[in-house]
Amino acid sequence: MSARALGRLVLLPLALAACDGGVQSLGWTFAPGPNDSSLPGDTFLPWAGGPAYYRRWTLGPSSDPSFFPVAVWLQSPPNAAKYAAVGVNTFTGLWMGPTDDQLAGLADAHMATYCDQSGAWSTHLDDPTIEAWMQPDGPDDAQMNASGGYDPCVAPATVQAAYAAFVASDPRRPVYLGLGRGVADTQWNGRGTCTGDTGSYLEYAKAGDLLAFHIYPHEDGVPIETVAQGVDNLLGWSEAKKPISATIEASDINDHGRPTPAELAAEVWMSLVHGAAGVQYFCHRFLPTFSETDCLDDAPTKAALAEINGRIRALAPVLNTPSVANGVTVSSSTASIPVDVMLKRQGGATYLFAVEMRAGATTATFTLRALPATASIEAIGEGRAPPATAVAGGVTFSDDFSGYGVHLYKITY
Repeated sequence: MSARALGRLVLLPLALAACDGGVQSLGWTFAPGPNDSSLPGDTFLPWAGGPAYYRRWTLGPSSDPSFFPVAVWLQSPPNAAKYAAVGVNTFTGLWMGPTDDQLAGLADAHMATYCDQSGAWSTHLDDPTIEAWMQPDGPDDAQMNASGGYDPCVAPATVQAAYAAFVASDPRRPVYLGLGRGVADTQWNGRGTCTGDTGSYLEYAKAGDLLAFHIYPHEDGVPIETVAQGVDNLLGWSEAKKPISATIEASDINDHGRPTPAELAAEVWMSLVHGAAGVQYFCHRFLPTFSETDCLDDAPTKAALAEINGRIRALAPVLNTPSVANGVTVSSSTASIPVDVMLKRQGGATYLFAVEMRAGATTATFTLRALPATASIEAIGEGRAPPATAVAGGVTFSDDFSGYGVHLYKITY
């Protein structure tokens, strides 16, 4: 919710539509304050993240409404300026750190970090460069042991105890917890004896203030829309009370191919449309040669990251508001190709973000409640204005989508 108009939370029955028609019952919604951009009759989806959430920590992520978390996973601080140039503002993890030199390098690049309580952490308790403490990654996966085999996943109670220790040592910062592929691909066998145990995620979600997961469609051989399913799942397991970041595949990890710029944009906006409150990129390449900056080494990917992150930065005040639950309906001319949407109101305008969820082609028709016949629609960044038609109680318009297409609209009236 926006900093200028904080509302109140009201217990109302509400369901959030999940990817591919699933439903998550979330049970509460947002009631707007008197000075926001809501329209009569609006109800809101649950929201965790943004200024109101981060304000609880004095050394946590920024509570400025113009800030939206855009992170990169486990990079070297000498590359911080390169990542800042494409819109990244947070380093998640520091290899064998944090060290004094790592933190100094990040500070020079105005880059924040989530890091372990190891290395030089205790001498940097007042360092604003550190914005969150980081749990060991992937406790929900099977754990490699000293003999080269695998033990079961870490018991949720153990991860919760570690969370309590983090909070006791420093309550001024949130705790980050990164979970594995099983969040989105629930039958993935990399969880060993924990495979299919989705109930444990209800408990893992209690062991962090900032939650994340990863799924890499090209590397893992799953459809791109699996990213959205992971967001849906983790929001449900956390009761939509904590911000979720999807870790987005931005590199050719093991020589299995990289996402195209269009696919990269689709994965990011799928996660945001489904309720993610942050974005995180995985940029390493391991085969045939190693590079931790593969996403920057490839010119088309680098350009796509700069464009996507620039758009997120420009829209941060919009993204940092709750989504309207009842403001739009959408139909697809091809029933097997759904178009998923997110509707927000900010600054006297309505914003509609839409993503085609299959690699096909369709025409989507949007009907927006409570908008006047004078509404004007702008396709952001596309230099065009789809025409709107007045209907009873609102307006409607149509647009074409293909190949996981993304369209972002600003509607003024």
